[in-house]
Amino acid sequence: MKIIAIDSSGLAVSAALADENGIIAEYCLNFKITHSQTLMPAIDNIISVTNFDINTLDYVAVTSGPGSFTGLRIGAATAKGIAHGLGIKIIPVPTLEALAYNVFENNNIICPIMDAKRSQVYNAFYKFNNGELIEIYEQKARSMDEVIQKACDFDCKVIFLGDGVNVYKEKLVCNDKFILASQNCCIQRASSVAAIAFKYTQKAVNCNDFAPFYLRKSQAEREREERLGEFKND
Repeated sequence: MKIIAIDSSGLAVSAALADENGIIAEYCLNFKITHSQTLMPAIDNIISVTNFDINTLDYVAVTSGPGSFTGLRIGAATAKGIAHGLGIKIIPVPTLEALAYNVFENNNIICPIMDAKRSQVYNAFYKFNNGELIEIYEQKARSMDEVIQKACDFDCKVIFLGDGVNVYKEKLVCNDKFILASQNCCIQRASSVAAIAFKYTQKAVNCNDFAPFYLRKSQAEREREERLGEFKND
């Protein structure tokens, strides 16, 4: 079984090629270039370097959200295009679950945090149990104060990872119960998406049925509602 995995949900963009024997190739870029400029070249580069026959691909795996609205849409459009062109299905992988998978198999609570702006983070809590990643608190847009409060309730250490770590580092370093993951674990990795995707093949959907989920409304939608509210109050 061969899978191309995509993650463009955050600041970094990543693509990976994997089969049942492991990760064949991975491309990661954490630089200020739009994902629309980098994602397809990343996939093309992997295919070219590995001399991979794209027609032998079985699935496309892509992070399904939450994350950057634009990034998720770019990832979804790319996955849909590949899946439609090859007549294969898409495996949706929750963004925060894939991020948590960067620190595989340990006895601590894993707390991915992605900066969601407006004093919030996209967050969930996970723990490994016999090699399986278990969700303790669901993916949600939370205030950082709420995240810290939940983290303090656990009897063990809590590992924080994701781009939110740098944003809220000052709030986290003062608690010796918290562990801040290394930088290589804090960016989205398509290899983690691929590893989870092999377990989720039964969740594969047709390309027309796939849509990312955002957890909250986009800035444009919020601003529109505010304008409409002001108009109604006039």
